[in-house]
Amino acid sequence: MGSFSAWHWIVVLVIVLIVFGAGRLPKVMGDLASGIKTFKKGMADDPAVTKDESVTPPAHENTADKRPV
Repeated sequence: MGSFSAWHWIVVLVIVLIVFGAGRLPKVMGDLASGIKTFKKGMADDPAVTKDESVTPPAHENTADKRPV
């Protein structure tokens, strides 16, 4: 797999324009960009939450082991 020349990219661009149409292509790219932004936002750490404020599951006591002696 060598590098692609300019002619390869022109052919790919023409096929993409035929499939999606010139008017629909900016909308598709905008949706892709908003998806990437949402993904990055979800992956970022929330600075408002600290270790002390983090949610920890409650500790469950095993009541079966507590027998009156």
